Amino acid sequence: MKKDTHPKYFKTTATCACGNVFEIGSTKKDIKVEICSNCHPYFTGKQKLVDSGGRVDKFKKKYGIS
Repeated sequence: MKKDTHPKYFKTTATCACGNVFEIGSTKKDIKVEICSNCHPYFTGKQKLVDSGGRVDKFKKKYGIS
């Protein structure tokens, strides 16, 4: 088996935009994520609009939804 073919594996922390911090294993250090299981609508049961580039407002304007 060849030496040094696999990347280094670290125990690191992942930080969500909502402030949730959790420990995971990864090949990268100090990961920042936008959405996690504490704030994701699938896991919380609450609908949350994630507007990227004003698409929600554009849709509402196009179809006259308030």
